[in-house]
Amino acid sequence: MRVLVLEQEAQIASHQCGHIRGVIHSGIYYQSGWLKASICIRGGAPLRTFCDAHGIAHPEPGKLIVAVREHELTRLDNLKQRGDANGLRGLELIEGTDIARIEPAARGLRAVFSPATGIVDYGLVASGLAADIAAGGGVILTDHRVTGLHRLPGSWTVATTQSTITARRVVTCAGLQSDRLAALTGGAREPRIVPFRGEYSRLRPGRERLVRGLIYPVPDPAFPFLGVHFTRRVDGTIWIGPNALLALAKEGYRRSRVSVRELASLLTWPGFYRMARRYWRMGLSEFGLALNQGAFIRELQRYLPALQPVDVLPAGAGVRAQAVAADGRLLDDFAFAEEEGILHVRNAPSPAATACLAIAETIVDRLER
Repeated sequence: MRVLVLEQEAQIASHQCGHIRGVIHSGIYYQSGWLKASICIRGGAPLRTFCDAHGIAHPEPGKLIVAVREHELTRLDNLKQRGDANGLRGLELIEGTDIARIEPAARGLRAVFSPATGIVDYGLVASGLAADIAAGGGVILTDHRVTGLHRLPGSWTVATTQSTITARRVVTCAGLQSDRLAALTGGAREPRIVPFRGEYSRLRPGRERLVRGLIYPVPDPAFPFLGVHFTRRVDGTIWIGPNALLALAKEGYRRSRVSVRELASLLTWPGFYRMARRYWRMGLSEFGLALNQGAFIRELQRYLPALQPVDVLPAGAGVRAQAVAADGRLLDDFAFAEEEGILHVRNAPSPAATACLAIAETIVDRLER
């Protein structure tokens, strides 16, 4: 089989893989039975093996999930039970007085420590995957944005900005553009991709010692975003966030980036207003933290009391490809759609990077069937 990868940008990993924090997730968040739970847990070990084979560093500083409010304690206990049910190694429930043993500067009522959580540079992982494709005789064509998909007897014609290719089988796995590519084949319009811009901050140089590994809040199960958290990256910097704000363009990494066409399509879709009705409280909270630096710092100080406003500097931003159903629900599990000779990856949420090799196995299994 000959493999051809089409990439719309001049370089690979220009979008989500180049803008994320770089966490190798353990799988503690995901309900047993969910596809993302099994794929995440299956994906971690081969990803680490892949990194070792390619000389890519992937240390395991561990993740501390901290409850700072009384109503979060039950959720925290549920997380511990879920992680145990998923077979995670070394999970530890820690009382508030013992949190400083793991993270000396952190405070909270109670915490769960996941020692199997690691960090990696996913840009390097993508480069390693590209090298393997080339070594196996495959080809990656950059600057080839797909503009059309047309069915032929026994094959597909793929039109791009630079050429036209005929293929027996096609896989679309396009993140922010996944709904657009599915629509090119006449597939269902939903789920739609609604872009959420996530802005990161970072600790100023010299204050990185406040965080040894990763410090996360207890997630709200009704919402797929994780809230403010601290992540040590492989270069030693500490990233904070991201928040989650509606982006005005699918590739709107800057606040000033606006796509009138994409915004008009979103605002004329009834599912957008159903989503807004479901999640308006969380939206207001995220908006408030993004605009009110004082409120943002106070939220961070719940976890790190020694943190000062001068310790927090702006960093980069990413855009989350959030799949939304017609009824306004935010989809939080992997979703695939199949037609004859073509497989669409309609939703690949976090932990998609951790699970990339397991997702590849799933795609190949579906193609073989």
